This record gives sequence, C-alpha cells and structure tokens, in this order.
Amino acid sequence: MIESLSTETSFAALRDRLLPVLRKAIPPKQAGLTARADIAREAKRAVNELVETASIELNLLDQRDLVTALTNAFVAETAGNAPAESPVPENEGDNDNALSALAPTERVDPYVRDPSRASVEHAKIKLQPIVLERIDASLAARLPRTALARDLTGLVTELLKETKIQLNGAERAELVKELLDDMLGLGPLEPLLADESISEIMVNGARQVFIESGGRLTLSDVQFRDNDHVMAIATRIVTAIGRRIDESSPLCDARLADGSRVNIIIPPLAIDGATITIRKFAKKKITLDSMLRFESLSPAMAKMLRIAGRARLNILISGGTGSGKTTLLNALSQMIDHGERIVTIEDAAELQLQQPHVVRLETRPPNLEGSGEVTMRDLVKNALRMRPDRIIVGETRGGEALDMLQAMNTGHDGSMSTIHANRPREALMRLENLVGMASVNLSPRAIRQQIASAIDMIIQVSRMRDGSRRISYISEVMGMEDDTITMQDLYSCEVDGETPDGKLVVTFKNHGLRPFFLPKAAYFGLDKQLLETIES
Repeated sequence: MIESLSTETSFAALRDRLLPVLRKAIPPKQAGLTARADIAREAKRAVNELVETASIELNLLDQRDLVTALTNAFVAETAGNAPAESPVPENEGDNDNALSALAPTERVDPYVRDPSRASVEHAKIKLQPIVLERIDASLAARLPRTALARDLTGLVTELLKETKIQLNGAERAELVKELLDDMLGLGPLEPLLADESISEIMVNGARQVFIESGGRLTLSDVQFRDNDHVMAIATRIVTAIGRRIDESSPLCDARLADGSRVNIIIPPLAIDGATITIRKFAKKKITLDSMLRFESLSPAMAKMLRIAGRARLNILISGGTGSGKTTLLNALSQMIDHGERIVTIEDAAELQLQQPHVVRLETRPPNLEGSGEVTMRDLVKNALRMRPDRIIVGETRGGEALDMLQAMNTGHDGSMSTIHANRPREALMRLENLVGMASVNLSPRAIRQQIASAIDMIIQVSRMRDGSRRISYISEVMGMEDDTITMQDLYSCEVDGETPDGKLVVTFKNHGLRPFFLPKAAYFGLDKQLLETIES
C-alpha cells in the first residue's frame, strides 16, 4: 500500500528516518567543511531513493520541502544546536505550514527553486540591499554587463567576508549572475528567456510561472520573491520602451530588446497580482522550408504560398491566439522583393522582415494627461503618404481595417495583415465588423464590396490539440454574388487519426480547383508554376 504524506506519514517522521542516511553519506568530521549545496544534493539523493524504494507518495513540491527540511536539520545538528522534536503540522497538505513546522531555526525562502541553491538564495537576500546601497544603479545600468560583472564580483567577495557568509566559487558566481539579472535583466525570468525550447512565458503573480514548450503548457519551478518583485520587473519592461504601467494605466503591450512580445496587466484589473505574458522572439528564422520540416503544410501548399507572395496578392492570415499567425506572416514576407519599400504597423513591434528597405511604425498610448495617443488607424493613414510598395499591419483589430482595405484597393498590392478568427469565412465576417468600428456610414453591401475587391487570399492557421501548428485552409476570395462574398478552398487540412504517443495524423487535401488569381500570376510569369502546383 502506498503511504500518503497527509495521512500516515509526516514530514517530521520522514526527516528523522532520513537523517541517519545523510549522516552516513557525510560523516560528522566532514560536515563542517561541506558546502550547504553539497549537503542538499546528498539530501535530495536520499529523498529520491526513499520515494523509489519505500512506495511513499510524494509530489515534487513535497519532495523539495522534505529536502529543505532534512538539510536544515542536518546543518543545525552538525553546528551543535539540533532542533527539538518538530511538531506534526496541523495541515500537512499545506506546504507553508509544513515549512514553518519543520524548519524553526531558519525560515525557508519560497523563492528558492532548487534546495541545493539555498545558500545562494540566503546570501542574496542578505547582500542585495547592501549591494544596491554601494552601487549607483543609474551608472550600473549604463555599463556593459561584463564590466559590471567584474565590479560586482569584487564587491560581493568583500561583502561575503564582512558578513562571514561562506560560499564556494560556483555559488559565488551564481550569486553574481542572479544579482546581475535583477539589476540589468528580468530577474528569475532570465533562465527561461535563455532557453530556446520555451516559446511563451506566463507569469500569474509571484508564485506561478507557466511555460509553453513544444505546444504544451507546464508549471515551471521559477518564482518571484513577492508581488512587488513582479511589479519591479513589469515596470522595467515598459519603461525601456517609453511606456508606463500603474493603477491609472493598468494594462500595456510592450516588447523586449530582442523583439519578444509582452502583455502586462496589473491590479486592480488582475486580481491575484501582476500578470506578465511573454511571447518569445524566435532566434531561428522560421521560413516556409522550416515549416515544411515541421509538417505544418504540404510541399504543394508551400509552393502555392511562394507564388502568392511573388504575385503580390493581398493576404489575410487568420487564426486563434498562439496559432502562429505572426510566424507565418514573417515567413511569407521573405517572398517580398528586396527592391520594394515596406511599411509595417504594429501595436508592439515584433515583425522580423529581412528586406533592406523597411519602415517600422508603432502605436503610442496616451500620456498622463490623456493626450498624445497615436493609434493604428493614425499610422495606416500616415503610411499612405510614405510611398509604400506594401503595407503590413501586424494585427487588424479596430477601425484601421477600413483604412487597410482602402490601401489595398488603391495600388498597394501585396499588403498583408493578421486577424483573430477560427475559419476563413469567419475572418471575413470579423473584418466586416471591424470596418463598422471606423464610424463611417457605409451599408453592409458596400463594406463587403470593399472586402471582396481588396482581399485575394485567406490563410487559416490552427493550433491543434496535440500542440502542433498547421495551416488548415488556403482559401481565395473570388468576388460578390448578390450580397454574399464568394470564396473557394484551394487546400485544407484533415485529421485522419492519432498515434500512440498522442500526435495527430493529418492529410493536406488539394481540392484541385483552378485558382481565381491565375491572371495575376500570369502577369508575373508564374501561371505555369501555379497550374503545375494545382495539378500535382
């Protein structure tokens, strides 16, 4: 029978059961010379062996708490002040109660992500206020990271001697790195930002940081010290690009220096503390070829999209949140000729165009007096006066839809944008609703005529239930029939089944229809390639 921590077995009993194992691994004569991190490592090994051999049910948090309690007890014992028999927590399922009962000699900081790093975290809590007193923060922010690291290493070494805190070389280097991350970077988020396998980071208050990797959401072991720590990081993000986040302006879209997109919302709108969502900038450029390797589309679909880009079709990319709309927009933009002038318009700049002649425009929120706001619509109107060959709107979600359609209808062929919708037909309906937000007196039929004459192709991208992202439809707009916009699907993605490991088996279906944009392709000498693609 598997023992349950909350019923038959207590933290205190397990700790006492493991102390002899730890004493055997680290003899008393060596204990005083052993770094705390090494003690914690042996404690962790003992806990892992107990879980594997004794059929005791401990989740990861319980295991970490037990390692910390065992480490604390051993350190106190070898220092000659072993704690008295610990009382059993009133609610052993509550980790905070368990921690306070098991470690009366030293309250464990919940910010510690790995018990083997407890000594580093302890030193950081003690030294960080002193470091900030002795270093000019404004001057430090202007120093290169390497120069500041060199100065900080010397200061930390002096402070460790003054405070009589003992750290080995690796622990000292880790302490300096964490202090640098807090001073120059985003603190505990820095390791997640450096991990290229992570595509999104979601901070839900101080105690919950979720990550997306491989299309799956998981809870990371990263935590902040408290809500003020989260707010400090949020403020650092927005002030870097001249924006603000406070009670009068409690939500903000921003970007990091590497181009990662950030959304921040704070109390009173976010009830459980500041929430930060980071859509990471992909360091490896996603192309249609790499999407082919990921099986996000078929070879024929990739060839069709290359022709559509070179034939200067006006393209609308539709999809849900996190489905890969911006990624596909970046991939399609690589089909644009390097001799063209491109103007991009975004709320928070994240497009990664590689052409030499790109003008990037970004909206601006109102100032404290409520004036000075520059909207997407203002930027689209201004872009028309900048002699663009193509206009790329990062995301259409307001009255700028009308101005974008007018631009597409007045000689700016090859323009692109994204929109939130679940199917191509729904994308057109949403676009019609957004035009209505422009406060112009147009009939529904007139709006649909604008859409039908402006949009050539809709590409639907979907995030599927196995976490993969695929192009589910390539549809083209053919015109108007009575009061209805007519469309046809050139390609679609159909789910055929599922593998034992949970991966979906899909088929990309070629509908075999003659493309309506064939005359446009012929103008650019691409008609034969297009027909070969449809027939393949």
